[in-house]
Amino acid sequence: MNQAVTNTELGVKLPRPLQRLQDVAMNYWWTWTPDRLTVFRDMDPALWESCRHSPVLMLRQMSYMRLTQLATDPWYLNQVENLVRNFDSYMTQKETWAFHSMPGYDLQRPVAYFSAEYGLDESLPTYSGGLGCLAGDHLKSASDLGVPLVAVGLLYRQGYFHQRLDSNNWQTEYYENSNFEDLPVTLMRDEHGQVVTIEVPIRDRMVKVQVWRVNVGRVQLYLLDTDRADNDAVDRWITGHLYGGNIDTRISQEIVLGIGGVRMLRALGIAPAVFHMNEGHAAFLILELLREATAGGLGLQEAGDQVRQGCVFTTHTPVPAGHDTFSPDLMDTFFSKFWPQLGIDRKTFLALGAKRVDDPWDNFNMTVLALRYARASNGVSEKHGEVSREMFQVLYPGKTTEEVPIIHITNGVHARSWISPLFWEMYDRYLGTQWEEHLSDPEVRSRVDRIPDEELWWKHEALRERLIAFARHQVAQARRRRGEHEDWVNAAYANLLDPNILTIGFARRFSTYKRANLIIQDPDRALRIFSSQEFPVQLLLAGKAHPKDEEGKRLIQKIMEWARHPALVNRVAFLEDYDIHTARKLVQGVDVWLNNPRRPLEASGTSGEKVAFNGALNLSILDGWWIEGYNGKNGWAIGEEIEGHDIAAQDLHDSLSLYHLLENEVIPMFYDRDEKGLPRTWIAWMKESIKSLAPQFNTDRMVAEYVCNIYAGSCAVTAPRPVLTGAGFKADF
Repeated sequence: MNQAVTNTELGVKLPRPLQRLQDVAMNYWWTWTPDRLTVFRDMDPALWESCRHSPVLMLRQMSYMRLTQLATDPWYLNQVENLVRNFDSYMTQKETWAFHSMPGYDLQRPVAYFSAEYGLDESLPTYSGGLGCLAGDHLKSASDLGVPLVAVGLLYRQGYFHQRLDSNNWQTEYYENSNFEDLPVTLMRDEHGQVVTIEVPIRDRMVKVQVWRVNVGRVQLYLLDTDRADNDAVDRWITGHLYGGNIDTRISQEIVLGIGGVRMLRALGIAPAVFHMNEGHAAFLILELLREATAGGLGLQEAGDQVRQGCVFTTHTPVPAGHDTFSPDLMDTFFSKFWPQLGIDRKTFLALGAKRVDDPWDNFNMTVLALRYARASNGVSEKHGEVSREMFQVLYPGKTTEEVPIIHITNGVHARSWISPLFWEMYDRYLGTQWEEHLSDPEVRSRVDRIPDEELWWKHEALRERLIAFARHQVAQARRRRGEHEDWVNAAYANLLDPNILTIGFARRFSTYKRANLIIQDPDRALRIFSSQEFPVQLLLAGKAHPKDEEGKRLIQKIMEWARHPALVNRVAFLEDYDIHTARKLVQGVDVWLNNPRRPLEASGTSGEKVAFNGALNLSILDGWWIEGYNGKNGWAIGEEIEGHDIAAQDLHDSLSLYHLLENEVIPMFYDRDEKGLPRTWIAWMKESIKSLAPQFNTDRMVAEYVCNIYAGSCAVTAPRPVLTGAGFKADF
């Protein structure tokens, strides 16, 4: 029986009345309770910021004098007591939705969820963008619903890169080491106090991998780490960077995640009922399961049938570059000693991941491997399911595109993680407590109309003002780092952006297909829109280009060069080093969320779903989730797909549509005010956005669909806890 040895350093340091804060700090449940604002941040707001919102690090750095002051403050102790009581109640709850909906699944036979990244909070650098945030939200809703799930990933010493722009607005990258002792992660040890260690074959070496545990509410996330003194120096860097290094690094990471992940679960005595591969990065787990089955005496076909019954797969992108492939030569280098363990030859082994099994030069495709051995597979929106069936029809000879067995489960977001506490309190008051569990009830949804227009608007304006203050500080600090004149630094605090005008947000990876430059397709027309004095508009941008993506970096540079125009210097701002903290400020504070990728390359997208919960409106291409969400009065649809495949013509068409919508619909509606200064039509659209989008585009609904349609295959219809509506299951009120 393996167990984690808890670090007791904080328990010794903390005064007795505060000692339970260690339990809360060591569980990422704190990230989705509004009480964190009063219990952790208010201990020392400046220290909270300098510690990058890590409660473990903050508690260790806080002076003993300050801790003793808090330990004798009746008001503060009452906040701690409330927080701890809510935490204990949450952690001990037995009558969960999943308890009644997942017969045959429990913590002895859980779902094992594998992902290369997890975006739980800005304090844990195990994510880069949307895939990681989706995985993190998946775990949080699984915890809320009581789904017996364990998660597997990698613990990166330096995580994803940090971003800065130089004086020419060119992206530069740098990395920082994480001190795991300052994070809510625990090194796993066995009953004898020895670090839990498994071995994974990498080339001709056996690499030692240790295991860390992260508590995410009631879910446990296990992270694998090769940074050990008894490993070769190059192997210690396998888990150094997320999506860093070369192709050898990538295949090594995926071997550790897939093969190492299965071996780790076995070492911990966990026997999953199903293995969920979240994207193809984890697909090597199939090879390890095949190895186990053939070692037990089964032939490859029988072993494959057995493995297939226990594996499910989610694909997240229609972009070909997003599907990892490895050359036959590279597979020879890393797996030449593996396929004999399966009792097969090289050709048969390579065919496991080949799109065309008779092509000896076809690369080994991780998505293909996952699809071949998953009993259920899905895309992440209705449109993406359709696109995925077309992409991989070649794997299913004799089947029409419609018959290809790839369904869809549209992504969502974890409401408590992304809704501002100001809005959450408002929803509690007007929709009723636990409203988030009942949004599929028309009566609960209709209560959104009870929110007074004045209150909804001033709270939204307060969040916009907070966003502008945050953006000014971020830009001022960036100017200071670049060594710019102090007058220019101070100008950011004094003049940059305006808390009272229409604010558009655009934040995502700066990949070319996301078309960040669509807004400046016609630079002069864009200049007229964003420099208007009568109807002022401002633009906030954030996002990273991959270090090797020169075109993505040029997109950032091109936009910021346009923004250097004297009429735009205070109307356009770029927020460097985009992370979850910045994303939270943006989605809670903007008026409009702009999204304009090339169709059909947006598999789903979730940032626009986050803004909907916070009352903002989407201005987006009809792709991904927005096809399902748009109804004509909860946001706007940019352009339409034109005949042929002329990229330049499509870009021109979409840019003209974008300008037309801004000039004739978005901006006029925002500035159409009544005698009280309220934009009544805009507020009505805000309410419609909340009512129409929140019930569907959330991870409670999403995870419930995975349970019913992917994990268990069927769903109990008498579950006592109602869950937000979605296809494939019934919420019983």
